[in-house]
Amino acid sequence: MISVLLLAAAVAIPDGFMLYEKAAAKKDDNPEHSWRVSAKTSERLVVNPCDRAGFARNGRKAAKTVIYTAVPDYFKAEQVVLYTSKARARKAMRDVRAAVRACGTRGYRFSVKRRKLGDESLAVTGQVYRGGKPSIGGQRAIVTRRANALVIYTVAGEWGPPRSADFKMQIKDSRRMLGKICKIANC
Repeated sequence: MISVLLLAAAVAIPDGFMLYEKAAAKKDDNPEHSWRVSAKTSERLVVNPCDRAGFARNGRKAAKTVIYTAVPDYFKAEQVVLYTSKARARKAMRDVRAAVRACGTRGYRFSVKRRKLGDESLAVTGQVYRGGKPSIGGQRAIVTRRANALVIYTVAGEWGPPRSADFKMQIKDSRRMLGKICKIANC
């Protein structure tokens, strides 16, 4: 029994490991702002174009998600998911690419572009369209795999037409996390 508990503790993502955890721990009395931290492996992937509950969940052994929400529609999230193997993490990346191609509507479209981060990385754009033109609203995410870990940084809100500069903060945060992810991943 003790060895099972030690093993569970060994695969958990340690408190304070995530970049946004410190900000999430600060007391904020503003009712229009909220932070949520979850260590559930069942947490939905924060980049989930088809909005499926079990998306990229197979083979997870640990996860931590930090979400900030501000009224009316600003959202940013940080998520680290450790899979049981590199192959499972690669499959999760393939699933993200496939979902980007398969999901979306005429009014909300997704696109993806490869980035040079970690072992493989994607810049995922979700964008509202009206009359065939980009309108206000969307999501910009960087999804990166290093070894058996997925590292995701995303921002959603009142974006205009997609631009490369929309990913600046997510890329910076991804690089910071990739600098320390091998402390918990099987690199």
